[in-house]
Amino acid sequence: MPLCFDLDGTLGLFGGGFLLLREALGDVWGEPPSAAELAGCLGSTDWEIVDQLHRQRFGAAIPEAGYRAYDRACLARFEAAFHPGGRRHTVFDGLVAGMNRLADQGRRVWLVSGNTPSVLDFKARMLGVSPGIPRLGSLPGMDRADLIRRALQGCPGPHLYVGDRPHDRLAAERAGVPFLGVGDLVPGDHPVLPSGAEAERLVRTVAELTSAGSA
Repeated sequence: MPLCFDLDGTLGLFGGGFLLLREALGDVWGEPPSAAELAGCLGSTDWEIVDQLHRQRFGAAIPEAGYRAYDRACLARFEAAFHPGGRRHTVFDGLVAGMNRLADQGRRVWLVSGNTPSVLDFKARMLGVSPGIPRLGSLPGMDRADLIRRALQGCPGPHLYVGDRPHDRLAAERAGVPFLGVGDLVPGDHPVLPSGAEAERLVRTVAELTSAGSA
């Protein structure tokens, strides 16, 4: 019964991420894409975005080695930006604590995000996510729904995906998974928690939703 959590906007915030993405691509490609080029990209994962930008600039899909190079460059940019003397990130303490508590209770919990694998690991550490919770970042050829399906592979339900944006809800629908929203940016009739929710509220809500799903 995996419980899958998004990271950005769901467990915390790292402001300026799109600018760092552009700068990382500039490090790899010699010149960063423009803000307009980035805004025109479809998809919600780094692989989808960077592959589209690569196709526009070079006329071909980005090779996996090129994506790994971008992953390294993006991690370097985030490490240089977010540190004790640098930019401040925001932790949704109750939601992170609640997710960690669910894992401690024996629930199968995954962190499933559109960040590259290295950046996802970095952000998870900064937010205080338990190191025992597996992480699944953006992989070549996979959209967000594909990532959710991979995390759920071989596991009986009920399942749940927790996110904060319309693309999270749509990915959950495509993967056939119930959705729990965080914040007020996801319209729909799904249950929603505020970003300031306490740990116990998250644990209780997950128990209610998964009990209903198994009934």
